[in-house]
Amino acid sequence: MKRILIVKVTSLGDIVEAQPVVADIKRAFPGVMVDWAADEMFADIARWNSSIDRVLCAPLRRFKKARSLADFRSIAASIAELRAERYDVVIDIHGVYKSAIIAFLARSSRRLGYLSQDLGERGAAFAYTGRLAPRPKVNAWHGMRISVGDALGFKVEGPPVFNLQVPGVADSTNGAAPVAMLFHATSKDEKKLPATHWAAIARNLIARGYGIELPWGSQTERIEAAAIAALVPEAELLPPMAVIEVAQMITRAALVVGVDTGFVHLAHALQKRTIMIFVTTSPEHSGVEAPFRSISVGDGLSVPPVDEVLRAIEYVHTEPGAAAAGDATVAAA
Repeated sequence: MKRILIVKVTSLGDIVEAQPVVADIKRAFPGVMVDWAADEMFADIARWNSSIDRVLCAPLRRFKKARSLADFRSIAASIAELRAERYDVVIDIHGVYKSAIIAFLARSSRRLGYLSQDLGERGAAFAYTGRLAPRPKVNAWHGMRISVGDALGFKVEGPPVFNLQVPGVADSTNGAAPVAMLFHATSKDEKKLPATHWAAIARNLIARGYGIELPWGSQTERIEAAAIAALVPEAELLPPMAVIEVAQMITRAALVVGVDTGFVHLAHALQKRTIMIFVTTSPEHSGVEAPFRSISVGDGLSVPPVDEVLRAIEYVHTEPGAAAAGDATVAAA
């Protein structure tokens, strides 16, 4: 095995959580080269993984919206770059048309994808010469690792290794108070928490000595962040930032609390104290977990009470060696 292509095109959180497959492959096949294909919007995540040998990207989302000639030319150039190498195997762990087309265009006689019932778009099956095993009954992130391991003939072992290094990060704390970033924004309204919940969470963290930062990405999100800041005047409403700037802020933060969204997954991957809150999505399927560091809150059926989030905050501040019996209850919550 000399060279492998992994195809995972979007979105931010999914690409972050898929990164451990690279460490798994490199551990199983020392010396193998691993390339990654992603949408241009999220390609930086793969670039931050030093174990990835080549990152291939194209402005697929932007072209779909704007249909510009410049973006079309960029896509054509990316196809030429894709076909510059021959792969022993291409593995599509996305499973939709756009990822399947990338797999089909790559120079390889072995192209693997999910079984039809596990695909995001069943028509994607046209691209594959073989199929991955049925999706295992575990969370999505560990399932990807198992699927890739089964396909390549090795057993997945140990915790996930993300190997992400965000560039341009310098220690600028200078003895300042630790920062907690509250990621209140998400693409779907039904996944959000009320501003009053965020205010109660923020007040608890301020009492613990944290400074509070409220990031946002759109004008609607800015309005929502301002509503939280109005309830908690000590909170800082951040300016608009690019993805890499938000990532740099996360690396400096001591704690991240947020709903099921990509930047909270990134915080978990960067080994920050992380609390991910689930309102309508499944914590069992897409949650985060690391003992005394990352925990998922909520049942995915309703807005979790503030007290449940506060217990999670207490949990991630517990030293592992000092964990009491009550902490186990919080971890299982």
